Order: sequence, then structure tokens, then C-alpha cells
Amino acid sequence: MKLDLSKAVWRKSSFSGANNNCVEVAGNLPHGVAVRDSKNPGGSALVFTRGAWDAFTDGVRDGLFDLR
Repeated sequence: MKLDLSKAVWRKSSFSGANNNCVEVAGNLPHGVAVRDSKNPGGSALVFTRGAWDAFTDGVRDGLFDLR
């Protein structure tokens, strides 16, 4: 199933470097949160439910994915 992302408002993290190795996130969608490669904006995007995205970002904030 292909979702309509034509109304997605994409944003890049302020932590992104100048080398364009970034992802962009669209959180304004009614069906969830989309993530895409900033170097290929016309390519495919991953779409997560709001609950899955919130669990992921909570884990990032809590250091769950920090390399040790």
C-alpha cells in the first residue's frame, strides 16, 4: 500500500551536519510519522505509527541506543 505523502512537511534535525548525511521527518501526517533520506527526497519513505515513533524517540532520549 502506498501512502499519500504529498502534504508531508519535512524537517531535518538541527544536529544534522553540512555533509547531507541526514534523514528528514514528517510528523504532520494523520496516519503516523514518515522518515526519508534527505539525499533522495523523491525516493521511498518509512512510515511509523505515532505510538511506535514515540516509543523510539523516548528510547533515544533515555539513552537506550547509546553505544557503550
